[in-house]
Amino acid sequence: MELLIGIVFVVAFAAIVLALVTRKSGGKRKQKGRSQIIRDANRKLSQDPHNPDGLMALGELYYNERAWDKAYPLYETMMSVATIHHEIDPFKAALRQGICAVKLNKIGEAFRGLGAAFKINKQDFDVNYYLGVASFKNNDFEKAIPCFKRALIIRSDAPRLNSYIGLSMYKAKHFKESLPYLKRALDETPDNKEVLYCMADAMNEGGYSDKAMKVFMHLRPDPEFGARSCLSCGLFHLKSNQADLAIQDFEIGMKHQNVPQDIMVEIRYRYANACFMTNSITKGLDALKEIQATTPNYKDVAQLAARYQELNKNKNLQTYLMAPSSDYVALCRRIVLAYYKKGTAKLLDFSVSQDTVDVLVNVDFIRSEETHMFKFYRSTGSIGELPVRDFHGKVSEHKADKGFLVSAGTYSEEAHRFAEGRPIELFDKDMLIKLLKKVGD
Repeated sequence: MELLIGIVFVVAFAAIVLALVTRKSGGKRKQKGRSQIIRDANRKLSQDPHNPDGLMALGELYYNERAWDKAYPLYETMMSVATIHHEIDPFKAALRQGICAVKLNKIGEAFRGLGAAFKINKQDFDVNYYLGVASFKNNDFEKAIPCFKRALIIRSDAPRLNSYIGLSMYKAKHFKESLPYLKRALDETPDNKEVLYCMADAMNEGGYSDKAMKVFMHLRPDPEFGARSCLSCGLFHLKSNQADLAIQDFEIGMKHQNVPQDIMVEIRYRYANACFMTNSITKGLDALKEIQATTPNYKDVAQLAARYQELNKNKNLQTYLMAPSSDYVALCRRIVLAYYKKGTAKLLDFSVSQDTVDVLVNVDFIRSEETHMFKFYRSTGSIGELPVRDFHGKVSEHKADKGFLVSAGTYSEEAHRFAEGRPIELFDKDMLIKLLKKVGD
């Protein structure tokens, strides 16, 4: 029995040794074969740089080894001499030149080879696939889409094609059309965050905002797509008049690191506006300062900063422009009463709309009694002639002796011309600020 065990052990050991020796010698033969190919090819090419045998042997070797930088010039040369040396397959040379160029990110050069290969065989999978990849990398998504679709018809199980088609359609702004491909791509690679984000954004653009929001909320912590998702969440909440929630979204977005500058600037800009909507003026101004430090001419940042710096210093103006309706109406009442010093004013009537307040007041002067009418506008824009005409008509309708039109903005030249010679005065922003000073804090 012991003898049998010993024999088995010796046989097994011998087999292991033989396998190791064979593998080692095989590796040497393989290495020797590769070295021989390189030597023979280089010898032929040193005598004739266009030698087809040398070019094909060396190109095949480097292409199979994925040494794209070494294979590329060889297939570039083969493309140029294929019409003279018929041993060279012009389709193979052009296709491989294009593939190597794509791998090396030489996109302009890739189109030469792939375009030539496409003319020879439009039904080849690799031709269509790499033409799509080259177009995609060149940001020509409209051209990439049909290439990838043809490749998908040829080989429906090829990896990444659904992803490429979906992303190409998304980037070409065919949002609804991109969704089926993006969903299939996500089924193939559930961890692909780029596809997930683009699918959510496509749903948002395609009118499926509620579904998109669930994905954006899920992606908010993601290091790569979190900031973009926070921006999308914030914009959704702003449209829904949920400024407090939007502020939370933007604050999460601003905590992310290595965010592209354009995304971070937009997040800060939207954050500032959300802060102004909630009367958090100081926070909003801080965000605008951050923008001005990196992108001083971004949108209307300079105008916003100037406007809200003034508001931050003038609480009454802040109330006039931004406070709830009840506080705005109460301030208008105080302005009217503070306007008169030489007489006693008695408020007769109030009329309140969304952004305007009409006040009819009886003024008892020492030697006379008059009825005056005030109309307050919250607008910071320019008021034209028609609103002034309308106000003059109301003054006449109430048989008021005088009318005062008050705005936080300006008046057009036509409005001023109409008011001349009529019992109405136009108070612009500068005059409003003077009135607010009379009111006090």
